[in-house]
Amino acid sequence: MNLSLRLASIAMVLGLITAGSANAEDGKWVSLFDGKTLSGWTTHDGSVGNWRVEDGAIVGSGPASHLFSPRGDYKDFHYRAEFKINDKGNSGMYFRTEKGPGFPKGYEAQVNSTHRDPVRTGSLYNLVLIKEQLVPPDTWFTQEVIVKGNHITVIVNGKTLYEFVDQQNTYKTGHFAFQQHDPGSTVKIRKIEVMESP
Repeated sequence: MNLSLRLASIAMVLGLITAGSANAEDGKWVSLFDGKTLSGWTTHDGSVGNWRVEDGAIVGSGPASHLFSPRGDYKDFHYRAEFKINDKGNSGMYFRTEKGPGFPKGYEAQVNSTHRDPVRTGSLYNLVLIKEQLVPPDTWFTQEVIVKGNHITVIVNGKTLYEFVDQQNTYKTGHFAFQQHDPGSTVKIRKIEVMESP
């Protein structure tokens, strides 16, 4: 390869690296939890329900309940949080979900290590089934979802599990929410962050 071609190739690679860095800096991680208060997070009726803050984490216990983000217009994003679920406990990380009673309409990335429901952490409930235990109960772990259009990527502890393409494009926008599944479950959540796509 002659020198001019080599320099042109290097310039092209450097240009791609620079462009990639610029794109990475376009988005900013925004914390959705201050570690001290629920600050706008409420159940469907506007109350805090059985949710509270203890030792820098949101804690859900008691009867079935969902805690919704203040905003309900999230569309495309990278969303992550740290979870701890008790033995035999069940929870979920909802996104693009409607605020409402019961089990709300929206996508749910499952949080479950040992509950009687065999759908485990990392599953996209009713869409992608994972039956193996990825993390033991009573252990902090990170779950992330990257959503762009009808493409959903789920990541647990830094490992990408899959990219799911929802051909129906079922849910297009909505709240984030956390699930408290039943009285035998206790879920803890911290470091809740989102990076919205332009």
